[in-house]
Amino acid sequence: MHTQHLPLEDDDIASLERATLDAVAPPAVQEIEGWLLPFDNSTIGRAKSAVPLRHDRIEVRDIAMIESLYASRGLQAAYRVADLPGLAPVHAELARGGYQAQQPTLVQVGSVSAMRALCHDLPACVSTSPQTTWSSVYLAEGFDPVDGAHRVQALSRSPHMVYASVELNGQSVAAGTAAFSQGWCSIHGMRTLPAHRGRGLAARVLAGLADAATERTLERVFLQVEEGNTAALALYRRAGFSTAWRYHYWRRP
Repeated sequence: MHTQHLPLEDDDIASLERATLDAVAPPAVQEIEGWLLPFDNSTIGRAKSAVPLRHDRIEVRDIAMIESLYASRGLQAAYRVADLPGLAPVHAELARGGYQAQQPTLVQVGSVSAMRALCHDLPACVSTSPQTTWSSVYLAEGFDPVDGAHRVQALSRSPHMVYASVELNGQSVAAGTAAFSQGWCSIHGMRTLPAHRGRGLAARVLAGLADAATERTLERVFLQVEEGNTAALALYRRAGFSTAWRYHYWRRP
């Protein structure tokens, strides 16, 4: 079984960040030295926050230029920066500019085979196009309808995506997606209806996505999960994921 060695090398970090944007597919992306700049009006932070492509040797003078590039599109700049010593100068410059660190999130990596081994039940159904059985989960009662609509829109526009869903008694109750690009399988948009949680449905979604990744001969997998989401973290730990780094979104209040 393949395991992903930590910490990741620079090339792996860059490919992971490119794969992240391949999945959320913002309408426009610009690259400058050491940074990716996605531009979007959605509620999805990853689709509209500048992110460094490595974890050291980042020029802080680029921060002001990035801010102006977002402003030229009528957007408020935001930055998604790992909490690592090599990026301390970036943190300090952002703080000086009035940005605040928010929404701590973990980047976790694992193997497709370990993710698949978690589930011994029937895997979720997987489609290469977004079906109503998938999208209805994000728009269901119990979730923010505006955020749900943005996620359906963003995750539906990527050409790299597959869509998994689980139905019980004719109702779609769990869903998730995987993107396949840059040599990675990446997991996004994991959702289970509140009334159906704790029944192993998310594991079935991961299993379906793992099978789709295996069909494409991919073994490296990553996901991003908010640090406070203890239920999801417990699931991903059982699925063999480990944390590569933590990041914050840096935004002005």
